[in-house]
Amino acid sequence: MARILVRDLEDDVKERLQRRALRHGRSMEAEVRAILKAAVLTEEGPPGGLGRRWARRFAGIGLDAPLAELRGQAPVPAAWYDDATGPR
Repeated sequence: MARILVRDLEDDVKERLQRRALRHGRSMEAEVRAILKAAVLTEEGPPGGLGRRWARRFAGIGLDAPLAELRGQAPVPAAWYDDATGPR
């Protein structure tokens, strides 16, 4: 594994990294590794595009049949809801 040294890191940045690492339950070094890994992965773009990401996210919840196409149907405006008066 490679090593990296970061010099002249502002105190504020270091404190924020420490707090973030604490929130995630890991060391500051592990947090920095996770941040760097996520930055590199997002730079390469999502694997497979949005449709495949949705399919992976919702796999196994019982929607095995393909969804019907909505092309050619008129759009339906959203019904807004006001707590005081009900739907508008």
